[in-house]
Amino acid sequence: MTISLADYEAGTKYDGDYAKDLAALQARLENVQAAHITHRQRSIIMLEGWDAAGKGGIIQRLTAQLDPRYFEVWPIGAPTDEEKARHFLWRFWTRLPGNCDISIFDRSWYGRVLVERVEGFATEAEWRKGYDEINEFEAQLTGSRTNLVKLFVHVTQAEQDKRLADRLDDPWKRWKTGAEDYRNRAHRGAYLDAIHDMFAHTDTRWAPWKVIDGNNKKAARIAALSHVAATLEAAVPMTPPDRDPAVVKLAQKAFGYKPKT
Repeated sequence: MTISLADYEAGTKYDGDYAKDLAALQARLENVQAAHITHRQRSIIMLEGWDAAGKGGIIQRLTAQLDPRYFEVWPIGAPTDEEKARHFLWRFWTRLPGNCDISIFDRSWYGRVLVERVEGFATEAEWRKGYDEINEFEAQLTGSRTNLVKLFVHVTQAEQDKRLADRLDDPWKRWKTGAEDYRNRAHRGAYLDAIHDMFAHTDTRWAPWKVIDGNNKKAARIAALSHVAATLEAAVPMTPPDRDPAVVKLAQKAFGYKPKT
């Protein structure tokens, strides 16, 4: 089924108990991370979307209760000279998670078929070839037991403009917006074409896209965390470890430990 961004523009307010439901999702994600550590799993959570769509807010709440030793957030910007001297996927291979770890990408390898296409940083031959290279890359990841969750956070032009104005009006958020936001805004039509083609070519069976309606921040956060939690709960063994008998003996000797169950 073709993905249409027009289906994700309602901006419906979240009608539940946001604080309670967010806390419950964060507890689920904490257990998901524990399952990664226990069963030596590895996962990637990747976010794409418009400037000011709310990706950072989703990541902040996604990681709020996680143990920082076992996850990494990778904010992806323009490649360095060293990275430009190699295949465009090289810098992502070097950031992949190991066993027990979760890697979170704030933007990703999809820059090849989005910003590099629209801004002319890649030739047409390069970005067209990029679809196959990305699909093969993701097939290698998932085929080697790396779980992959792909989110695209969508906002309308009107909502994006409101958020950009809010950033300019808040002295402590002005650092979050700059000239690049407005260059990208001016090319929205070209980006919409690129996003449409991206979905058409890379919404695969092994690495499907999930579009998040970002026009209401609270609803978007709940939707994104719900999808991540449900996807990873289905992908990793959600069974806690048994007590280590040797550790139980140490606890009994140290302070008279008695198992509750």
